[in-house]
Amino acid sequence: MISSAVSISYFLISLALLIIFIRLVLGPTLPDRVVALELMATLTLAFIGIYSIDSGKDHFLDVGLVIALTSFLAAIGFARYLEKRGSSDVD
Repeated sequence: MISSAVSISYFLISLALLIIFIRLVLGPTLPDRVVALELMATLTLAFIGIYSIDSGKDHFLDVGLVIALTSFLAAIGFARYLEKRGSSDVD
């Protein structure tokens, strides 16, 4: 039962990554592309978590933690960029 749930999870996460990649390429604005990148990072974390459950090796969760922290810092950096760009457009 657990192996079928893991297989379905792999398939759904891979399908979501494909759809988000299309949004990343075709995204009309820069914030759309950044949100797509953030969601890809989140789905990569989910993929790592499923793989860790499937393989029984928990040291992959450390890699997921590094990806999560990097993704968070990238989101903060982008928010600061938009904040500075937005205030200079008004002046």
